[in-house]
Amino acid sequence: MKRILVAYDGSEPANKAFELALDLARKYGSEIKVLAVARPPEFGDEVETEAVLENSRKHYRQVLKPVKERLAASGLVHEVEVATGHPAEHIVMSAEQWHATLIVLGHRGRALMGRWLVGSVAKQVMHHAHCAVLIAR
Repeated sequence: MKRILVAYDGSEPANKAFELALDLARKYGSEIKVLAVARPPEFGDEVETEAVLENSRKHYRQVLKPVKERLAASGLVHEVEVATGHPAEHIVMSAEQWHATLIVLGHRGRALMGRWLVGSVAKQVMHHAHCAVLIAR
């Protein structure tokens, strides 16, 4: 397990996934990357969409502060990224580009507006990922 990618949205299942990934990374000396994906709204004009995305990115930067602190204290090689797009597609694409050997994500999560995020995302990631996927409950 050289590289572990964690999908993170600040939900309780995402926190469990992060804790699990952090424990595995410590045990195996793995690099760890935490990825939050700001999902664009379904409908809206360009200005409205950009405003929603910017608010979502700000939200994730705040949510990720304690994660960054934990990673810095861990001494592990790590990255933290906030991306924009469809969560499952971006998780799979990021894992491939980063050459992840494991993806860890929560069973269900939430997006900024309270939408469920990871339930169906987990299924899509499992189906399309090039590497092992671990779902934390």
